[in-house]
Amino acid sequence: MARGGGGGCCPSMDLMRSEAMQLVQVIIPAESAHLTVSYLGDLGLIQFKDLNAEKSPFQRTYAAQIKRCSEMARKLRFLKEQMSKAEISTSPTQLNETHLEFDDLEIKLGELEAELTEVNANNEKLQRTYNELLEYNTVLQKAGEFFYLAQRSAAAQQREIEANQSGQTSLESPLLEQEMSMDPSKQVKLGSLSGLVPKEKAMAFERILFRATRGNIFLRQEPIDEPVTDPVSGEKVAKNAFVIFYSGERAKAKILKICDAFNANRYPFPEDVTKQLHAVQEVSGRISELKATIDMGLAHRDSTLKSIASDFEQWNHLAKREKAIYHTLNMLSVDVTKKCLVAEGWSPVFASVQIQDALQRATLDSKSQVGSIFQVLNTKESPPTYFQTNKFTSAFQEIVDAYGVAKYQEANPGVFTIVTFPFLFAVMFGDWGHGICLLLATLYLIIREKKLASQKLGDIMEMMFGGRYVIIMMAVFSIYTGLIYNEFFSVPFELFGKSAYACRDPSCRDATTEGLVKVRGTYPFGVDPVWHGSRSELPFLNSLKMKMSILLGVAQMNLGILMSYFNAKFFRNSLNVWYQFIPQLIFLNSLFGYLSLLIIIKWCTGSKADLYHVMIYMFLSPTDELGENQLFSGQKTVQLVLLLLALVSVPWMLIPKPILLKKQHEQRHQGHQYTMLQDTDESVGAELGEHHDESHDHEEFEFSEVFVHQLIHTIEFVLGAVSNTASYLRLWALSLAHSELSTVFYDKVLLLAWGMNNVIFLIIGIIVFVCATIGVLLVMETLSAFLHALRLHWVEFQNKFYEGDGYKFAPFSFTLIREEED
Repeated sequence: MARGGGGGCCPSMDLMRSEAMQLVQVIIPAESAHLTVSYLGDLGLIQFKDLNAEKSPFQRTYAAQIKRCSEMARKLRFLKEQMSKAEISTSPTQLNETHLEFDDLEIKLGELEAELTEVNANNEKLQRTYNELLEYNTVLQKAGEFFYLAQRSAAAQQREIEANQSGQTSLESPLLEQEMSMDPSKQVKLGSLSGLVPKEKAMAFERILFRATRGNIFLRQEPIDEPVTDPVSGEKVAKNAFVIFYSGERAKAKILKICDAFNANRYPFPEDVTKQLHAVQEVSGRISELKATIDMGLAHRDSTLKSIASDFEQWNHLAKREKAIYHTLNMLSVDVTKKCLVAEGWSPVFASVQIQDALQRATLDSKSQVGSIFQVLNTKESPPTYFQTNKFTSAFQEIVDAYGVAKYQEANPGVFTIVTFPFLFAVMFGDWGHGICLLLATLYLIIREKKLASQKLGDIMEMMFGGRYVIIMMAVFSIYTGLIYNEFFSVPFELFGKSAYACRDPSCRDATTEGLVKVRGTYPFGVDPVWHGSRSELPFLNSLKMKMSILLGVAQMNLGILMSYFNAKFFRNSLNVWYQFIPQLIFLNSLFGYLSLLIIIKWCTGSKADLYHVMIYMFLSPTDELGENQLFSGQKTVQLVLLLLALVSVPWMLIPKPILLKKQHEQRHQGHQYTMLQDTDESVGAELGEHHDESHDHEEFEFSEVFVHQLIHTIEFVLGAVSNTASYLRLWALSLAHSELSTVFYDKVLLLAWGMNNVIFLIIGIIVFVCATIGVLLVMETLSAFLHALRLHWVEFQNKFYEGDGYKFAPFSFTLIREEED
């Protein structure tokens, strides 16, 4: 696809190389700065540079406005907390452009916060009073019962005394008469205290009281049936009602201190029965009044919060939007005259026209007399990397970015990852039954993606939903490889025709392939179903999958080396073409490319040559005759040539590049010295500056460092060629493990339960089979194959060409702010 030019208005959507970027400078009049940045935020195609990096946040121009925005954010959080407490949810309405100005919103939020704070304070006071009255009412009831029972007991005792008085002896009578006729003023008056104490502290409360007063009190406690709301904490607490009778002010003072220490709430209790009834009535009336008042206050608060909830998201977005605008304005440098602001930032080349349109609209809408100036700057800085992705390609791009963001305009592995990642996964996961299960699960996520995108999902579900298009590709490729392996939950099917082989006699199933006779044409697609269950199944599939893994690995590594060529051509780096791409290609294919060729020839000819022997003795005894291991004429000569090429390619990679790099630096340095003499004074000054930079670079060029770096790179490639090829054998290992696990679950669980001819065992067997299939094969094996495919891409494929030392394009965009909120 052709890349969009500077005058274009649309991106090219080319994933192979990142969008062409430019460093732009915008000079904005101060009166239209806010609106201009707002419009650019709506556009979301400029990544602003911080031109005030040396200043602290408090020294910047718009620090006061950011402080106001932070205060508004605090008030909005307060409102959100109040709505959460009242269980009122915000309206999930679309965010339209609000007509409420920033200053008006600030005033409104201040008023709402003050109103709700006052309502909450009043409600808290009323609620505390209400809880105190409820406790008081409980104390009146319980203490009333105490006194009523005490009066009954006293009256009974009095009657008993009077009944027994007539039967007393004359010796006792004078004493009784003396007691009865005692002066009332000399009698000790008892005081009383009543209240509630937490039930868990009741025993300790009683012990401390007796110790403090030396037992000179009378305490009566009784548990309350239901927990009461504590006026201080507002929590439900199980409590005991108590009445204490004491004598003397000192005892009273001690009791009061102990009550305070144990959080025992005290309430007055009149001794007179009439006053008790009056107090009960008064408290009941006040409880009813307070209840009505509290309900009215809560209703008013809820109506206020509901009116807030309808506009909350808009207000929140406006506050965050304003804060983002002022934060961006703080990144702009203010002109000396303080009449304009200067902005610098990166933007895609295709966005120039859109940015200029936004600047023009901002000038008109702000009624500024002076327009903004837009210009492109020349720079040697490395631009950010920007790929235009959609919902399908974004997940694959994230896989690549997790390893490292592409350097500006280097070849993007994400293009190939879209196909190679799910394919290598499927090579390890190949089973079309399991593939269909994955496909159905992912189709559910895709069909309901609009609804699920707006919901809060768990961490694992969020990851699965984000990678739904990766998983569906993995599922489709798994069905394809499963058909090639001819495995449906480990069971083979004759889907594409009859098997090419038949048994020579009934006992051949337990024999090797010698017992099978080819009776018809080769099975048209995939593995012949007759291999499954035979004694030679494992040796045959092992050989097939191992060789296939090597072929796929060598092909993908060659693709990686080929991409290094396209990178070198794009960046016009001929050294990398001649002294990196070519020797790497020769080295890899002289060894493992040759091995791949031998595998294909062996498959085509049906030879029984031992490829292990061929490859080992290619190094140990290259001049020996191959004998029965010879696959084609002239093979010995070819091997000698390939071995020689492999040996030559190592110094080819190592030595010339550092020498030529040093020579280039010297020529560049010398060239600047000569060109300075032929220029005018102005150009001499410019060249002097450049010459100084280059001399600085020249002085920093250390041949030893460059050579060591090249040596490490060469050793890494040579050893990596062997280890990376061996690493691709994980395709064979995981495919075998998946197949064998699937076979075990089918044979040892499902078929075993089926063979017992018992419905209960059959149901248990099916449940175990389903759980094992989902838990082990569809979850753990999927994750395992995913991680191994990830490693093959990150290490074996990408290290051949991908530097991944760039940084992402992070434009100032209100859309991104909204996505971060979600």
